[in-house]
Amino acid sequence: MFGNVEAGRIFIGQGSDGNAWLRIELFQNLGCRNSTPLWRNSSIATAQRLGHDIRMRPGLGKYNIVGFITIVDVDRAKEFYRDTLGLRLVSEEPPYALVFEANGIMLRLGMAKERPAVPGTVLGWQVPDAAVAVTELEQAGVRFERYEFLKPDAQGIWTAPTGARVAWFKDPDGNILSISEHPEWKHSK
Repeated sequence: MFGNVEAGRIFIGQGSDGNAWLRIELFQNLGCRNSTPLWRNSSIATAQRLGHDIRMRPGLGKYNIVGFITIVDVDRAKEFYRDTLGLRLVSEEPPYALVFEANGIMLRLGMAKERPAVPGTVLGWQVPDAAVAVTELEQAGVRFERYEFLKPDAQGIWTAPTGARVAWFKDPDGNILSISEHPEWKHSK
């Protein structure tokens, strides 16, 4: 309400195409008799199919994840994640964790006396171009793993049947990390 005059209404909905919409009706009733509604539709969310937009569904999909990796050699891990990988060290919380920020995502390196055996990748980064990322990380001192049974290319990058391109490397404690390029994600963002 604006004084004793209704100023307008707001409608929010989702169309059959999966897009959310916003309709604002404002009434021109300030000193005139005509109360013609003015309206504007504006897309506030995009989706490829109905119900695809995570902001429209309940659950954890709308929140950032927090990554956890167990480390043993705190000094080497701090140097590797900060200086080699270029992550921002947010805080040191001995004897619990080193906390890093990775493009808006919290990464907690949990301090332990021994690292539990984890058979696969514990953390990965989605990159726009795997070959460029491998080259940049090699120049920073990262050594990439070669899993010959996957038949990687000369840089050690494996191309999955989906077209995704993945390369793996280890941190100082032996945790397997990866970079990956996912063509199916390039057009969905």
